[in-house]
Amino acid sequence: MEQLELKYGSAKQSAELPFNVQTLGPKTVAAQDPQKLIRSALQKPIGSPTLDQIIKPGESVVIVTSDITRYTGSEIYLPILVEELNRIGVADEQISILIALGIHREQTEEEHKKILGPLYGRIAVFDHDCDDPEQLVNLGRTDSGFDVALNKRAIEADRLIVTGTIGFHYFAGFGGGRKGLVPGVASRETCMASHFAVFNPPEIGGKHPQAVTGVLNGNPVHQALLQAARFAEPDFLLNTVLSPQKELLAVYCGDLEQAHLQGCELVRDLFSVPLEQAADLAIISCGGEPKDINFIQSQKALDYGCRAVKEGGSIILLASCRDGFGHPTFFDWFRYQDLDEFETALRADYQINGQTAHATLHKARRFRVLLVSEFSDEETAKMGMQKVADLQAAIDLVKADLPEEPNVVVIPDGGTVLPMVE
Repeated sequence: MEQLELKYGSAKQSAELPFNVQTLGPKTVAAQDPQKLIRSALQKPIGSPTLDQIIKPGESVVIVTSDITRYTGSEIYLPILVEELNRIGVADEQISILIALGIHREQTEEEHKKILGPLYGRIAVFDHDCDDPEQLVNLGRTDSGFDVALNKRAIEADRLIVTGTIGFHYFAGFGGGRKGLVPGVASRETCMASHFAVFNPPEIGGKHPQAVTGVLNGNPVHQALLQAARFAEPDFLLNTVLSPQKELLAVYCGDLEQAHLQGCELVRDLFSVPLEQAADLAIISCGGEPKDINFIQSQKALDYGCRAVKEGGSIILLASCRDGFGHPTFFDWFRYQDLDEFETALRADYQINGQTAHATLHKARRFRVLLVSEFSDEETAKMGMQKVADLQAAIDLVKADLPEEPNVVVIPDGGTVLPMVE
């Protein structure tokens, strides 16, 4: 029998396969020297002057970067950015790093150390708080009618640099770019209002057909995020594209929109995987930490991976979720078990975590999902899924329901790869 080994949290799980499988992975690209990639991108920005043409000596600079739930390569690029700012004439004391928490929890000291790398203790670091009015400033209203309130520290700095990484996003199309600002350093109300664009008007119902993974054109969530983010008037963007092994494959610098769009094209090319026909079973690992640090992060692998499975088929999802659900209110939304009632409740009191819960339950009703995680039987069942102890137990359980010669796919990096049935 073939042996299968997949990432699970900071460890791995293995199992023997009683059937043949097809492994879905991204295109292979040789990793390059990350420092050379970053320095080269800084000198050749897209749609923007270079930093030394933008920033004057002595100006204050805020650098926005992602929290621990999204590995970006920050411990590599932040020191190079600070070195460049120092060269321009901006002292360490005039630079601060703002962690784009969105509505996530604050970071621990150890997490700050991981994000900042050698800069920890040298450059001031602050966590954004979406609920602290003292940290926020109102900037105006978007065309679609919601107010934009962003972090005051970011807005009041002489110069604002946004950093992060680009990957697929299950309703904004792609992460990175504008998402570093909205929801990254936005008020809770702005976060919710911008994401509410995922829904069609109430007379139509359901979710907008363009608010899906890998789509930007006509995506109302992307449009809402981008317009809101522009209120911050960011001066410069640095976004990475990473391999599933967290290697830097490319770096995009320059204009908030133009540089981001070029990065999205590379992600689409590298991580969209064609599939001739939908499978009976998909065995999916999120890709280990931080992709499966909590369920809100892990469900992205479920969202992408279910595209490889025929309606009513089976999914085995490996998602450790050592940090639990990812937000205190997420699990509460599963008090709604009827999807229509769930949507009505969301429209009445929209919450991003509620939308993620709704999307999870919707997929759990379309497929049989066996979840390997640290959640209890009861918690797993409430989310519409079936708890299994480990990968081997899941395979042993599901094989009886498969055809004699099943079509099975394995997705080792489910939080990165997007299957596309042709």
